[in-house]
Parts: sequence; C-alpha cells; structure tokens
Amino acid sequence: MVFSLCNEIKLRRPEIDDYEIIETIYFGGGTPSILSVPALKFIIDTIYENYLVSDKVEITIEANPDDLIEDYIKLLATTQVNRLSIGVQSFFDEDLKLMNRAHDAKEARNCLAMVSQYFDNISIDLIYGIPGMSSERWQENLKIALDLGVPHISSYALTVEPNTALSSFIEKGIISPVEDELAKQHFDILVETMEHAGFEYYEFSNFGKPGYFSKNNTAYWQGKYYLGIGPSAHSYNGKERSWNINNNSKYIKALEEDKLPREIEKLTTTDKYNEYVMTGLRTIWGVSLQKIEKSFGLTYKEYLLKQAQKYLDEHLLFLDGDVLTVTKKGKFLSDGIASDLFLLNLG
Repeated sequence: MVFSLCNEIKLRRPEIDDYEIIETIYFGGGTPSILSVPALKFIIDTIYENYLVSDKVEITIEANPDDLIEDYIKLLATTQVNRLSIGVQSFFDEDLKLMNRAHDAKEARNCLAMVSQYFDNISIDLIYGIPGMSSERWQENLKIALDLGVPHISSYALTVEPNTALSSFIEKGIISPVEDELAKQHFDILVETMEHAGFEYYEFSNFGKPGYFSKNNTAYWQGKYYLGIGPSAHSYNGKERSWNINNNSKYIKALEEDKLPREIEKLTTTDKYNEYVMTGLRTIWGVSLQKIEKSFGLTYKEYLLKQAQKYLDEHLLFLDGDVLTVTKKGKFLSDGIASDLFLLNLG
C-alpha cells in the first residue's frame, strides 16, 4: 500500500503548478499511526522529492491514545512530523465504553503527558452531547484538557451511526437517545470555557491558542485546493471535486498500472457558491460579499442578502462592512442558517 500511495503522489504532480507551495500535509482518515515510522518517512520524503514544500509546513498525524507508545513517539519526533491530532474523545471511562473506544481514561491522560515531552503542537478531539454526560462532567473534561496544556481542541457533538453498538443500545432502550438540548448546553459551556482560557474560536468545531490554528483545517474552511491521496480520499481544485475508489485491492491494482483510480465531478457556479457560504459561515472569517459578487455575480450577492435578512433581524447573523458572520447567538445554528442561504436553481 505504501508504494501505491507514493506512486499516486508522483502521478498527481502535474495537478500542482510549479510555483505552488505545499503548506500542510495531513495523515488522517483512520489510524495512520499504524504505519511504521520508516514507512511514514518514506511517504513524506516522496512528497518532498516531487513537490515544493514550505519550510514552515505543518505535518500532522492522527492517532489514538492506545497507539502512541513512547518508543513510537520518540522515533516520530525524529521525522518532519510536527503536529499530533489525538482522538481522546473523553477523559471518563463511562463515556469511552459507551462510544466503544479501545483506550481508557488513564491511557488518555498518560498519553498526553508523554507526547507533550516530544511535541509542542498537539490537538485533541472531544465529544459532547453524550447520553448521561452531565454538564459538570463535560466541564471537567475541558478542565482536564486545559490543565494538560493542550493548545488546540476540536470538539464535536455525538452522532449515532446506523448499525453500530451505540445505535443498537439506543433502539433497545438500554441508553437514552442523543438530545439536541443537551448538546446545545454542552456547546455553550464549550465556547465560554475555551474563550475564557484564551483560545480563539476560529471555526465551529475548532479552538486554538494564538499560533496553534490547524493549517489543514484552516485551508479547508477557506476553500483552498487540496490533494487527497489513498483509497476513498477526496480532492478539490476549485473547479472539480474528485474521489478515489474505496476498494484497497482495486486501488493498488490501478496504481500498479499507473492509473488514477478516481471519479471526478465538475462543480457548477452554484455548487461553488453554496460551498463557500457553508464553509465561510463556520469560521471567524465569514462570507465576503465582495468575493460573492466577484466570483459568482451580482445575482448571487443579492440573493444572499435577501435570504440573510431575517437572520440579521434576529441577530443570528451580523454584517460587518463587507463580511457576513454568524453571531455568538447563532453559532450552534450555523449549518442550518447556511443551508437556508443556499441557491438551488442556477447553473
């Protein structure tokens, strides 16, 4: 698989202009930490050999606490990897058992204490809205993370995927269903706690101390282009969206024949407008009316302002000069607000 990944990296070089600089490399989509450090380094070296990489590049690897033994971290610290994203989810065993996580609370704490000796730029994931989680326990989760000195937190409301143990427990009445009101309470606590601790709320699910915003997340939410390498990986170049097949053996076979195993969707002007509105409203940078008019036309700008008016009146949106942003009151509703600003009937 590693050789297939590297071959795709080489084959897709023509998609990047010679002057374009790679600013972020992200190993995600599962548990990339199962890769040996030499294999990881081989992939990174292949990127450096084929692309122009910034001397301030952010290279992130996702991992779970139970994957990160000290010997692995020591070796990882000798590579170009300079950021870790760790799927902690909770610092309480009852939450972790409910979510069927492999690690326990003690492992999560010990992992963060250990990795902080080798890495400064660390992000963790935390889940809120878990059935049975009190507001006090959610506050304690955040306090533990802050006490451990984590400079970046990504936090998401619990979603129940079909055909999982969690969905089965809910259907059988073993545990309570996920409640929107509970998630909203936890969300409000999250925002207040993180802002009080000096974190900047730069995107709906992301909080970072100054200097610790995720370059990968920021690039995505600002609509920058990206290449996705590997089975099921998605890519975006401003005009098209593409995705690789999700079958490992077919992916490997295609790359052995120097073929790119992917499908491509050409984006219409309306697709691009809708995506910009969706991503822009989730961030502190908002949606620029000037950019709307320049990129999509006056019709789109007028439509946006018309649709936004009721949310402006309700103080859920705020127009600061040229930029439309979601107010603190409207943050939890930002995805719903964005969908109401979408345009469906233009090309």
